[in-house]
Amino acid sequence: MTEHIRADRADRVLVLSFARPDKKNAITLAMYDALTAHLAEAARDETIGAVLFRGDGTMFSAGNDLLDFAKVAGAGQVPENAPRFIDAIAAFPKPVIAAVQGRAVGIGTTMLLHCDHVLLTEDALLTAPFVGLGLVPEAGSSLLLTARLGHARAMAMFALGEAIDAQAALTAGIANRLVAADALDAEALTAAQAFAALPAQAFAQTKRLMRDGAALASRIAEENKAFGERLRSAETAKIVAARMGAIGAKV
Repeated sequence: MTEHIRADRADRVLVLSFARPDKKNAITLAMYDALTAHLAEAARDETIGAVLFRGDGTMFSAGNDLLDFAKVAGAGQVPENAPRFIDAIAAFPKPVIAAVQGRAVGIGTTMLLHCDHVLLTEDALLTAPFVGLGLVPEAGSSLLLTARLGHARAMAMFALGEAIDAQAALTAGIANRLVAADALDAEALTAAQAFAALPAQAFAQTKRLMRDGAALASRIAEENKAFGERLRSAETAKIVAARMGAIGAKV
């Protein structure tokens, strides 16, 4: 486990917090492992009725930690930490709620497509700038985000790094409601508790029926393969090295 993922209980709700605000809640490999372990335990634990994701500080998550990313790309490795988390959240049978403030980048955005109820602050911005890093979409987002936004707007996010604001996300059906920043945690917990009180088996069956699980699993596997190929590519290594150099120059 890692101190950068905090797990708290609020009655039947497991609250998982990105607790790395000094790094904009960028997700490390260890954080992915912790999230996956918590989801596996929550799926087994009958006393947990719902999971709530949130982030400390002013940003939900900046996505993958670029330093971890650079080490992986430089070594030509394809770690399974992030894919394991993606598989876990995609297959999780219980309600998943997200409370999102500020920026949500990469996996910070694509994980929302696997949530059952999403609250955004009015200043939230969602981005998925994969192509600019020499990568491809992940977490089934090439299927799920395109279904919500349409081809043109999804491509603008993936390829051009364009952001969608909170109102656009609400209109597209990525979010359920916009809330004030100072009310986000309380309203998200209230929603999570309402979901946790639902008949568990009926909810799980409804969630399964609402998605084509086989098609989604197939797309995620296809994305993972392409993502791994891109990680090993000279193109991606060059881009990430340049990004890391730019960060170092600012320190």
